[in-house]
Amino acid sequence: NVLIRAYAREGPREAAVQLYRGMAEHGVEPDNFTYPLVLKACAALLDLETGREVHEHVSGTRWGQDVFVCAGVVDMYAKCGCVDDARAVFDGIAVRDAVVWNSMIAAYGQNGRPMEALSLCRDMASNGVGPTIATLVSTISAAADAAALPRGRELHGFGWRRGFGGQDKLKTSLVDMYAKSGWLHVARVLFEQLMKRELVSWNAMICGYGMHGHADEALELFNKMRGDAQVTPDNITFVGVLSACNHRGMVEEAKEFFGLMVDVSSIEPTVQHYTCLVDVLGHTGRFEEAYDLIKGMSIKPDSGIWGALLNGCKIHKNVELGELALQKLIELEPEDAGNYVHLSNIYAQSGKWENAARVRKLMTNRGLKKILACSWIELKGKTHGFLVGDASHPRSDEIYEELERLEGLMSDAGYVPDTMPVFHNVGDDEKRNMVRSHSERLAIAFGLISTPPGTKLLVTKNLRVCEDCHVVIKLISKISQREIIIRDVNRYHHFVNGECSCKDYW
Repeated sequence: NVLIRAYAREGPREAAVQLYRGMAEHGVEPDNFTYPLVLKACAALLDLETGREVHEHVSGTRWGQDVFVCAGVVDMYAKCGCVDDARAVFDGIAVRDAVVWNSMIAAYGQNGRPMEALSLCRDMASNGVGPTIATLVSTISAAADAAALPRGRELHGFGWRRGFGGQDKLKTSLVDMYAKSGWLHVARVLFEQLMKRELVSWNAMICGYGMHGHADEALELFNKMRGDAQVTPDNITFVGVLSACNHRGMVEEAKEFFGLMVDVSSIEPTVQHYTCLVDVLGHTGRFEEAYDLIKGMSIKPDSGIWGALLNGCKIHKNVELGELALQKLIELEPEDAGNYVHLSNIYAQSGKWENAARVRKLMTNRGLKKILACSWIELKGKTHGFLVGDASHPRSDEIYEELERLEGLMSDAGYVPDTMPVFHNVGDDEKRNMVRSHSERLAIAFGLISTPPGTKLLVTKNLRVCEDCHVVIKLISKISQREIIIRDVNRYHHFVNGECSCKDYW
């Protein structure tokens, strides 16, 4: 067990698995200390086959219901991406303590199912199991990923009432949650309160500034981290810094930091670093540099890289390079309809309607459907979702009345809808109706009629905010005197008094 623990923690993990198999050869029966260690090694190796073998073996022993062993099985399945298998194991445990609950909550959080993590935390409390600091950290991280600010604030208060308020682990998770939810001031206050600022804390704050486009604050903190604090940045730090430069269009600065990362910090660039640099080059129309960077990458470009290039082509109507990027994307993601939609929009914006129709027909022939745009807003603990042209909400009539009221005020201010992305064979009135009922507008209108004046609104969207909606939300923020935060698939937008934090660059 000592040997297995050493290899499971420090590596090579394969040695831990070999030693586990060697126990049987020597007639030594594994116990409740052995199994969690071997499962930990399998999780680190993403060795699902061996993990299943260990699970099957332990199920036939007296350790099959041991909480630490079961937690290890749940964690192994979660790390290997088999969340439903993890849940099946969890449901089969007769007596669950906080360790087992925490493993399952973390399993949901780590695999992009944050709402289920939040729901399970409530189930944990209702079953009379007291949460630990690990419970709160995992659940607050889930709230951050789900943009569920009210839930995150409830957990913040709960943590303080349970006596965890002074712990840096909790504060660091709260820094991340508030930053991702757009409450950067609160995140910074908590960051400054930390007794000891570890690398993960600096990364949470720098990445928070970066994703919201607060480049000056991100770079100032990065310099403070390297200078006064003497903390060495890692690859995540540079993702935050490059993201900040990307969201502000600081192309020269982005290139400098990329060089600093490689030449000074000796960090091998990941796909995320390359994506940030390609994106900022594409946004600023420097396509030759962007394409040369892709061709010279030390790793194989993924869909994120080609998607960033395609997005730049859409902005600058570069049809030729856009077609190349799409071809690469089709090779990598043949079933993703969004790639075809991007190229169709490039053709439409360039007035090449026949080519746009050809791409749409190609989508139809291949049985591909465009991802439905969806936006949601959480109010009073309940999430309200909206699709394009949605009329299913109980307050739908009030929502559309509020939109009409706002449109009248916007028209008085000179607003004219931008219907360019809509197909040319659709009538002007229908084009305006298609644009005016976009999901984020419905969510905002619902937020306006459901909250007191001055309340900040946070809306999440699964796709990119379109140009016309961006203009409209700026006007709504000025008319209503509200701060409106939109978290779309690319970035955060803070709309205040007719201005957006992205400076119309996204």
